Amino acid sequence: MKRDINAIVPTRTVLEGGGFKVRRPAAMGRLMSPFLLLDEMGPVHYGPGEAVGAPSHPHRGFETVTYLLSGGMKHADSAGNSGDLNPGDVQWMTAGRGVIHSELPQEHMMENGGLMHGFQIWVNLPAKDKMMEPRYQDIPSEDIPEVSNEDGTVWAKVIAGEALGVSAVIDTVIPITCIHLKLEKGASYSHACEQDHNVMLYVFGGSLTVEGRSLHDGSLGLLSPGESVSIIAEDDGAELLILGGPELGEPIARYGPFVMNTRQEIHQAIEDYNNGTLA
Repeated sequence: MKRDINAIVPTRTVLEGGGFKVRRPAAMGRLMSPFLLLDEMGPVHYGPGEAVGAPSHPHRGFETVTYLLSGGMKHADSAGNSGDLNPGDVQWMTAGRGVIHSELPQEHMMENGGLMHGFQIWVNLPAKDKMMEPRYQDIPSEDIPEVSNEDGTVWAKVIAGEALGVSAVIDTVIPITCIHLKLEKGASYSHACEQDHNVMLYVFGGSLTVEGRSLHDGSLGLLSPGESVSIIAEDDGAELLILGGPELGEPIARYGPFVMNTRQEIHQAIEDYNNGTLA
């Protein structure tokens, strides 16, 4: 059974972290589970000294995925981990029981300015994994599989899951699909889906159709159940993310950077952070 578009969610522009602009779907409902947040960072062109990021802040109970398309970010955390994110790189951070980290522009972005563009995605963790030990996976672009179809009209970067016969290298706690896809004008692509997963398409360039219904730049399409989705690029081509994962079916208690299952667990996270025992 092929999937079609159940609902189209528009984006709104908001300020996050130290004041960087993100495009964010205006509604985040259960059809997006296990995804808690989808932020397109930019694209924004900074002048010298203008670039901003997210100073030190805590997380508990979920994972943050940062995928950079342009610019340069650096991260550091309370466990002593640090590193750079360059175009095409991915940082898959499992906060688990707690991490305090920062994501800031690299020095060359502060000195010279430039284009900053990328994504941050929050992935919920099942109750049994919410207090697991934190971990970082910093994956450089050259280690993330890229694949094209035979005539070169469809290109995919396989961050998580599988596309065009190629599997991702990133280890995920729950089965996740995260594919960066580009289609030339009129190109088509059929993506196999786990039937019991929620699947969605976020278009950030051009436009496409799914079973005759259009989805344009800056829109999130929530898909109906099914075994596959067929995507056809319109006259301006299409660039998008395919996101998929299982419905966790558990209560969600959410307060800022903490996502747990009960209000009591949220209060404990706040107390741990204030006491310096979160991370």
